[in-house]
Amino acid sequence: MDFRKKLAIEPGSAVSLADINPEQDGGIESKEEGKEKLSGILDEITPLQEMLYAEKKHALLIVLQGIDAAGKDGVCWHVIRAMNPQGTYVASFKQPTEVEKAHDFLWRVHQRVPAMGQVAVFNRSHYEDVLVARVHNLVSKQVWSKRYHEINNFEEFLTENGVTIVKFFLYISKDEQLERFEKRLEDKDRQWKISLSDYAERDHWDEYIEAYEAMLSHCSTAHAPWYVIPANRKWFRNLAAADIIHRTMLDMQIESPRPTVDIDEIYRRYHHAVREG
Repeated sequence: MDFRKKLAIEPGSAVSLADINPEQDGGIESKEEGKEKLSGILDEITPLQEMLYAEKKHALLIVLQGIDAAGKDGVCWHVIRAMNPQGTYVASFKQPTEVEKAHDFLWRVHQRVPAMGQVAVFNRSHYEDVLVARVHNLVSKQVWSKRYHEINNFEEFLTENGVTIVKFFLYISKDEQLERFEKRLEDKDRQWKISLSDYAERDHWDEYIEAYEAMLSHCSTAHAPWYVIPANRKWFRNLAAADIIHRTMLDMQIESPRPTVDIDEIYRRYHHAVREG
């Protein structure tokens, strides 16, 4: 199944997350089947990323957004692990520093955009500036409402300069989030992830859902589509994200670069070295 067709947000559509079931499993019969399919896809992503790194004609930007405990770290761990760290990095965007505040909101983001041959994963991203900024009134509506257009222009500029963009909104239910909070609380090895802000932000659930719907409605474009990943089932979340990344990389038409040396000459030198011991 091509999850791009099933999970993509049509550009210009009005999104209602109430119409999307976060429990979806894509028709996969079992968790075990899903994990088996995931393993096969990851095996195919690895050589594609190696060619991307070697060719240095394309770059891939993967954007992860989602409410707290939606699984952004989980996608990094279970999907991005298929890629060689030499050509891959994860960037997170927390509260802006004083230096960052002195610039436009996209300034710090542009600095982390992948170079040719690189894959970058934004674990939270420039979209925080139309999510947190909106929910907590950090800037006026007049300011944040203009940012959708500015983001679309920014992403179009990136794609015109060789960066392929794929954006995932990891969608979990409010009940699922609370269950995950409980598991963190009961697991001493994971208690370090607990934050008071998780519960403070949960109080704004409805406002965040409204902000996410606006983000998806305004900023899913042909050049940088949004995909809503039903993420209550972690194994399906990983499978869907991996499938979309894999198909996106195939469409990038990545090829192994031609050798930069005379291979016949290298053969001669190799055989000479063998004879000489």
